[in-house]
Amino acid sequence: MSPRTRLWLVLAAGAGLAVLLVAACLDLPRFGGDRHPYGDRAVREALARNAANTVSSVNFDQRAFDTLGEMSILFAAVLGCVVLLRQTRDEHRARPEPAEVAISVRRYALVVLPVALLTGLYVIAHGQLTPGGGFQGGVVAATALHLLYLGADYRALERVRPVGLYEVGDALAVSAFVVTGLAVLIGGTAFLANTLPYGTFNTLSSGGTVPLLNAAIGMEVACAVVVLLARFLDQAVEIEEESGT
Repeated sequence: MSPRTRLWLVLAAGAGLAVLLVAACLDLPRFGGDRHPYGDRAVREALARNAANTVSSVNFDQRAFDTLGEMSILFAAVLGCVVLLRQTRDEHRARPEPAEVAISVRRYALVVLPVALLTGLYVIAHGQLTPGGGFQGGVVAATALHLLYLGADYRALERVRPVGLYEVGDALAVSAFVVTGLAVLIGGTAFLANTLPYGTFNTLSSGGTVPLLNAAIGMEVACAVVVLLARFLDQAVEIEEESGT
């Protein structure tokens, strides 16, 4: 495809998107009004399924199919990063030298690391109860591991971050989300419909399929962020061209 053809395709797609955005904005309710029909319905549906966090109920129940699309975009981004940043023939891998870290930085990072990791896991586990969930908790848990890079060195991070396992975990999390949807579809209901018992309100087991899908998203986001950071760090720290530049 020639550059001119690609330019015309981008312009056509951009014009279509602009028209849709303008049409959507013109139909929006006035700012600051006291009528919020979508919000009222979302809260009512969340409470009907014993999900205390309405946002998680929307993400993993009322519009779970949209969340599957968002997760697929992240998975595709990770896959593209792995392919594009793979080691090429004119590159070689050099072992990084041990880093000298200030004692205060080392102590702070090593103390905060388990706290940040537990915080991320807590946010994931309580996604249907409190603000947060798999998306936010997954990012917190993944970045918490990289405090070891700041507090020690890159080799210490590599020992607790086997990239291959996180790549498998990313794929398994995406599969778990899809399999959950297929399971309820085989059971005779709609894809990703919330058909499990709703449990007791304001407990970890409440919300039906919401905690299951939320956990799958948390695992997928955490693994995806770890893999993304690993590929970029490999380029910055380890992989060099043969010329040494």
